[in-house]
Amino acid sequence: MSSADIAVRVYRELEPEDFRVLSAIELEMSRHRYVPMSDLVKVCRLPEKEVKYRLSRLDEFGLIYRWVGFYVGYSLNMAGYDCLAINALVKAGVLEAFGKPLGVGKESDVYDALTPSGERVAVKMHRLGRTSFRQTRRLRDYVGNRRHVSWLYQSRLAAEKEFEALKIIYPCGVAVPKPVSQNRHVVVMGIIEGEELSRVVDLPEPERVLDEILLNVRKAYSDAGVIHADLSEFNVIIKPDFHILIIDWPQYVRLDHPNADYYLRRDLKNILQFFKRKFRVRRDLEDVFRYVKGR
Repeated sequence: MSSADIAVRVYRELEPEDFRVLSAIELEMSRHRYVPMSDLVKVCRLPEKEVKYRLSRLDEFGLIYRWVGFYVGYSLNMAGYDCLAINALVKAGVLEAFGKPLGVGKESDVYDALTPSGERVAVKMHRLGRTSFRQTRRLRDYVGNRRHVSWLYQSRLAAEKEFEALKIIYPCGVAVPKPVSQNRHVVVMGIIEGEELSRVVDLPEPERVLDEILLNVRKAYSDAGVIHADLSEFNVIIKPDFHILIIDWPQYVRLDHPNADYYLRRDLKNILQFFKRKFRVRRDLEDVFRYVKGR
């Protein structure tokens, strides 16, 4: 069972005091790897006996880690962080119910969900701590040069960047999911239905699909001033009508980024190599590069 499954299953059983303790652990994790009981009592402003009871419940639900060393300390796990984000989105009137998983990857879990108005949405939970900690720091510009970066901070920052990107490019008509809301490491967006391009076996019109991808890369570049910077066959969705969605935007860069041309050329190279290898569709990289830049 994934951490999101755990969070969705136990969310309705949690009481306000449980969320109070979870929030206190989250707050104090900026100062402690494992938060001492004494600090939790101060932050929660609850009797120590009550805090101990709530910690016991949260541990039983599988939402926290309990560490025993020269003191006893507590930290959130992914399921606990999920519960905090879900609670905030439910209270904000964004989410009403969860459905089935839409995809589980190395760096995110995506779930089908409903809003209070009955609209289907995709709920993406970023999981940057799931892969190599050093690798995620090395690969991601948005972490910067900070010496101490927790998985909570990495995942939240990724969600913030992705939501920011979607808000910039969606109004420009780029084929991306509609941005709905964001809290902590979670992005709520328009429903994602279809198959990852890398998994598509039979594509009736590969030339047309490639043209559509390149057109949307050009729109993002010229109309929104944004480059995906991590584009490949793994983040293009082929919808049931064989049109596309481009997903996974947390590494996006703007045109004034010092390596903007490098990232754009790399994105295009990834896509062109895939279509050449799998569908024998050939395009010249430099011609396509000039096309996207409007030359």
